[in-house]
Amino acid sequence: MSFLDQDYREIITKAVIGKGRKFAEDKHVVNPTHQPSSILGCWIINHLYNAKRKGEEMVEVNGSYDINVWYSYNDHTKTEVVTERVNYTDQIKLSVKDKQTVGNKVDVYAKVLQQPNSTSCTIDKAKQKIQTEVEREFLVEVIGDTKVSVRVDPTGTTNDEEEWVDELTEEELINLDPESTE
Repeated sequence: MSFLDQDYREIITKAVIGKGRKFAEDKHVVNPTHQPSSILGCWIINHLYNAKRKGEEMVEVNGSYDINVWYSYNDHTKTEVVTERVNYTDQIKLSVKDKQTVGNKVDVYAKVLQQPNSTSCTIDKAKQKIQTEVEREFLVEVIGDTKVSVRVDPTGTTNDEEEWVDELTEEELINLDPESTE
């Protein structure tokens, strides 16, 4: 019997049908209420995001986060924290795509590989503003129905009588340590 004479079945199942990854860097300007003397700290909090498919080859991640900058002013005699909400959109191209998809209903998942964090925070003395650089990274997956082919045993026989029992040999029983936690 040749390979082509075998019976095959097509099975439709859910699988990852698209995958992509993107690293992004953004520069933001924060507007303090006073002329800053020095930056004492900069951190990113309250990161929120959602992802949706855009066409056949793209996933769009829309998100936001708060930039908090702690700075001194009045010739380093007072401090204040300024917070600004930032919105962003990342277009992530799918680098892996399944050609055997069935239907159009898909689920899109986004996983943060690197939470947004500030890599630089400086004072622009000329404009009396604070500039910060933020980086983040996402992995996205598109889950959908796909088709796989499997070969079917033409005899349809199974070996139910064969039991898989773990039995210890006589030597293993002698060397058995009852105090062992393994």
